[in-house]
Amino acid sequence: MDLLDRYVHAVRFWLPRGQQDDITAELAEDLRSQIEEQEAKLGRKLTELEVASLLKGRGRPVFVAGRYRPQQYLIGPTLFPIYRFVLFIVALCYLLPWMLVWVSLEIFDPFYHSHVLTAMGQAWGSFWITTIVAVGIVTIVFAIIERIDYEKKFMENWDPRKLPPVRDPNRIPRFNSVFELAANGVFAVWWLNWMSSLTLLDRGGVRIVLAPAWHPYYWAMLAVALANIALAAVNLAHRYWTWRRGILRLILEIAGAIPICWLFKANILAQIVLPNLSAARATGLVNSINLNMARSFPYAVACCAIVIVLSNTFRLIRLRTKRTGIMQGAAV
Repeated sequence: MDLLDRYVHAVRFWLPRGQQDDITAELAEDLRSQIEEQEAKLGRKLTELEVASLLKGRGRPVFVAGRYRPQQYLIGPTLFPIYRFVLFIVALCYLLPWMLVWVSLEIFDPFYHSHVLTAMGQAWGSFWITTIVAVGIVTIVFAIIERIDYEKKFMENWDPRKLPPVRDPNRIPRFNSVFELAANGVFAVWWLNWMSSLTLLDRGGVRIVLAPAWHPYYWAMLAVALANIALAAVNLAHRYWTWRRGILRLILEIAGAIPICWLFKANILAQIVLPNLSAARATGLVNSINLNMARSFPYAVACCAIVIVLSNTFRLIRLRTKRTGIMQGAAV
């Protein structure tokens, strides 16, 4: 039984030190029983090749020993769903905006156009460093929690009466509709009364005048506000999102983001008059403000894109899934 002894000894090496004797004795007895059973069927002793085949069927010693060891995890099955969800939130709220900003800079910033390879190399390296650091921090935190005796405090001390109520994610809270209706109504009234003129401020020797390009922006924002008022009124009467209203909400947010982003590129400021400020310095100030706004254009695009994606993606996915299910049910 030299081959059997060697196999059991190899398994013993990987076992916990305090359990080696008991487990190897049990394993050796089990293997001898199998060998004796095979020999009784064949009516002869097993050859070394047949014993090797039997041991091979049992598995490598390290894997066999692993079945006797307590299961060890960096992050166990209880916390792993939460860990995966937190990683998703980190990717959505940190890594995705970082990528959108970089793409915007690549498209709109002249420096990135003229140094494409350098900028791409720096961005790519920075992205992976950021990703590794973010994922590493989350993993370390969860690994620490895994090794703390949280079960008694967190897993057992809970009250079923404090569980959150079941909520239909497609149901529109009445407060949200009322707030949107009031906010857009106040904005529309203020916009009509105070923002229709090119002279934004003329008081106490301070005068700020906008360029004629302001008029298209003014009417575009007013139209978006009125459309949002209409949609909020419909949502107040019909308190569940539909596919059409979800698409309409997305269109309105894009329609509102376009003039906001365009404003950064439009050189919207025409004149600034301040006490004790010469005309030459005032002109320089106007040019500086317009230039800095133009440079901020890619950041405005990235911010608007992030807000639109975060506020609409999940709702449209839910509505699309529900709509597809209804259509399939009708077809059946």
